Amino acid sequence: MTGLTEAVVEGAASKVTGERVWRAITKQSFAVLSYVTPTGQPRSSGVVYAAGPRQLYVAVAPDSWKAVHIPATDQVAVTVLVRRGGLLSLVFPIPPATISFHARAVVHQAGAPTIDALSTQLAGRVPAERLSSCRIIEIFPEDHFLTYGIGVPLRRMRDPRASRARVPVP
Repeated sequence: MTGLTEAVVEGAASKVTGERVWRAITKQSFAVLSYVTPTGQPRSSGVVYAAGPRQLYVAVAPDSWKAVHIPATDQVAVTVLVRRGGLLSLVFPIPPATISFHARAVVHQAGAPTIDALSTQLAGRVPAERLSSCRIIEIFPEDHFLTYGIGVPLRRMRDPRASRARVPVP
């Protein structure tokens, strides 16, 4: 192993499990969703999500770039920011921990399946007037989670080798 892979394995990887990372994801509701347009241009945007047993759900406008471009490749990248520091973060600039992963994405047609059939959490986050017309993106994490600062005390987050982990998706 060389480079980043070595550092990742030597860092926090021995303490962090895929289950622990998934629990951290389910406690959040905001992520950055990235994808590539059919012409190869990278795009990303913030999304509100709800977590299912092993997938994320995102509601988007039917004519949004996400709804139009993601089906071309069915591949996305996701970064979830995990706030750290509690009250201390109000006084000091503490960066969030991060969880990044690539995933397969399925963009469902508007109205099928309904949001509340997939996720009551997501249904509660979508304005009532948009429920029937929005499209649902179902995101299935694949391979590994790449984390920074998960399972690491705040003081050690300054050390990249100690803060990084590469953990198999459960």
